[in-house]
Amino acid sequence: MNIKSKIRNKLLSRKTDSHKGDYGRVFILAGSRGMSGACVLTSLAALRSGAGLVTVGVPASLCGPLARRLAEAIMKPLPETHDGTVSKKAIPIIRKFLSSQDVLAVGPGLSQNSETQSVVRKLILESQIPMVIDADGLNSFKGKSDLLKNIKAPTVLTPHPGEFVRLFGGQKPKGDFERRKRALEISIEYKVVVVLKGHHTVVASPRGEIYINQTGNPGMATGGSGDVLTGIISAFLGQRLSPFDAACFGVYVHGLAGDLAAKDKGEISLIAGDLIDFLPKAFSKMAK
Repeated sequence: MNIKSKIRNKLLSRKTDSHKGDYGRVFILAGSRGMSGACVLTSLAALRSGAGLVTVGVPASLCGPLARRLAEAIMKPLPETHDGTVSKKAIPIIRKFLSSQDVLAVGPGLSQNSETQSVVRKLILESQIPMVIDADGLNSFKGKSDLLKNIKAPTVLTPHPGEFVRLFGGQKPKGDFERRKRALEISIEYKVVVVLKGHHTVVASPRGEIYINQTGNPGMATGGSGDVLTGIISAFLGQRLSPFDAACFGVYVHGLAGDLAAKDKGEISLIAGDLIDFLPKAFSKMAK
């Protein structure tokens, strides 16, 4: 069965008597002063990918502006540092809230503020619910990657090659064979699903599974594209897919939306928001 058929069978069919709670409560910890757009992209992507409820945890000062851009998401104001990033005072608030959530997405636009990074590490290592860790969520473990071996919950890491090297060391993997090899080694060693982004994105599982994505185009090499992918994978986790399936389906749909957008707008003009706009067409195309 090809991936399009798997997506159709596992994701696109909904019971007539279902409700929003059946499709996952996703908590997105993202954003900081100057990087609020990451919250918007991740949240809208999750909503457009079928998440039942999306809550965005952000520094309190961002809630007003973000609420005007995210009518369908719930805002969770959090204590912030002087730099406008999530502070350690947010830990008990987030910890309590996560008890009612199905998925934690962490990283987009959080900044590399040291206090915020300590918050991120603590929450990730404590989490009992499936997670997607991206961007500054990954950067929080720079020089401390062994801590990731203590993760308790099913987890998807979504590094681009630069983040991969910063986190796990070595040279930047080049060529399809080396990318597959490195992604699989890390996945098995750390017992997480690894999404090594790039041309022909690689998805590797701790069980030795490998998926090489064939959708996508160079126009997607633009700021915010990774935030959109985080939102998509988070939504799929919330719909009870396994971490490996959520990641494989996520990169496929992400790339397909990018291909449809590029066909309409051209690769040069593509922006991350276009990927979200074309998600409905991507799902419709797969449903046929």
